[in-house]
Amino acid sequence: MKLLIATKNTNKVREIRDKLGHLPGLEILSLEDTGRVPDVVEDGDTFAENAAKKALIVAAATGTVALADDSGLVVDALEGGPGIYSARYGGTGLTDAERSLLLLERMKTVPDGARTARFVCAIAIADPEKLLHIAEGVCEGSIIREMRGSEGFGYDPVFLVEGMEKTMAELSMEEKNTLSHRARALEAAALYIRKIPYSSV
Repeated sequence: MKLLIATKNTNKVREIRDKLGHLPGLEILSLEDTGRVPDVVEDGDTFAENAAKKALIVAAATGTVALADDSGLVVDALEGGPGIYSARYGGTGLTDAERSLLLLERMKTVPDGARTARFVCAIAIADPEKLLHIAEGVCEGSIIREMRGSEGFGYDPVFLVEGMEKTMAELSMEEKNTLSHRARALEAAALYIRKIPYSSV
């Protein structure tokens, strides 16, 4: 079975390959392996809506079963922000580091006990005709006061994983693939992929 990862983010593709690559009979493709696909406007109100829209559009455009994710950081002190706007926080054109620094600046007066946050990921799987499945994963933690670590991307350097003394960016790929929001959503998605009737997985 061919499964197309509907993202241009190479870091996400790497994480998904690492998590699903063990499934027998599954050929994981990236957008680089296909022709041009339409850009998708992420205008949903939730992570799940955005993931479903991406999966459906890419599957229909390529004729391949597609997996899309939408994920972001939800900070309680920011009333749930940046949330679904995580990748566009502060406007377009900012780097991951600049967004993280902006987040820290806007939270500089928030006391340590009120800096709780969570990473949320929704993964949608669709074939060219319909949405097949949505899986979700959450990783709880808090926002520290300075960036730490170089292994992750996005807001990983400012997110301290609950129950650990490490930020998400200080975890190895092996550690991250056991507890991250995307890892947990992918585990749930893998259970579904194994049951797709026309799959050899």
